[in-house]
Amino acid sequence: MSGWQTALVALVPSIGVGLIFWLAIRTMLNADAKERRVEAELQAAERAARGEKDDAPDA
Repeated sequence: MSGWQTALVALVPSIGVGLIFWLAIRTMLNADAKERRVEAELQAAERAARGEKDDAPDA
């Protein structure tokens, strides 16, 4: 193999692990954002059911 092919073969595993790490972190952040959005919707629905204003401070 030539020099650039050896370098490419040496970098492929690191790139693969980096890609898997990036996908895992992205998935966790998206799940957290969705959880926060759903929680805010639930709290807003509960406040509306009790007749409280939407700008009430969270405890």
